Amino acid sequence: MNHRLHASHLTLGYDHKIIADDLSVAILDGAFTVIVGPNACGKSTLLRALCRLLKPSTGEVFLDGKSKSISRFATKALARELGLLPQTSIAPDSITVAALVSRGRYPHQSLLKQWTRADQQAVEEAMVATNINQLASCSVDELSGGQRQRVWVAMVLAQQTTLLLLDEPTTYLDIAHQIDLLDLLRQLNQERGQTMIAVLHDLNHACRYADHIIAMRDGQIVAQGKPAEIITAELVEQVFGMPCMIIDDPLSHSPLVIPRGRFHCGSAQ
Repeated sequence: MNHRLHASHLTLGYDHKIIADDLSVAILDGAFTVIVGPNACGKSTLLRALCRLLKPSTGEVFLDGKSKSISRFATKALARELGLLPQTSIAPDSITVAALVSRGRYPHQSLLKQWTRADQQAVEEAMVATNINQLASCSVDELSGGQRQRVWVAMVLAQQTTLLLLDEPTTYLDIAHQIDLLDLLRQLNQERGQTMIAVLHDLNHACRYADHIIAMRDGQIVAQGKPAEIITAELVEQVFGMPCMIIDDPLSHSPLVIPRGRFHCGSAQ
């Protein structure tokens, strides 16, 4: 498969502390790629580097060819190619849903090109796609956590990028809203052909929704590939230090990770 976005030999860190070294990865076009691994393994650090929120100490991230480092893109030009949903998003007080989603059109604005019918159409389509069009006049402050997350997704969709990066998008959501959001992202990926790259904590969610998994530990990529090809009990123990068994998910037929733990349900009381 082709890949527009790839990273070559990255060294990444914060305040002179190296998190990942000699990291290379290619993101498959049109696929839903999920990055998994234990806490502090470098998942979000890698995602931040892929969208230029973090500058590598060494190495480069390329978009559309080895000659096009993302470091050379103008800010608005890059925002027309890459959309980002960060871990924590804070909306201005009392802003309406429609106004927040409209901010996704900022990369398409300039002194000579103000708001157009095409911008309005992009916002309306994004709200319909995320099923929040009926909330357009509501204040974001009034919404539930699941609704707010859909609004942020709509804002990123309004950018109309072909690459969408999501950093732990299901954090703080209950299980029903997690599944609802992942279903939405998978639907957008399949119907629009958008390339999705997400950091997820739940390995079973990753197995069910991802086309491609990147498993990390200690700042290194341990394995990558289709869930059915790489997710084994041995890999899970290597990456997470968790003994488990792998069975077939009866609904998705993807790998289903069953932790062994120290205690087992069903024992006599």
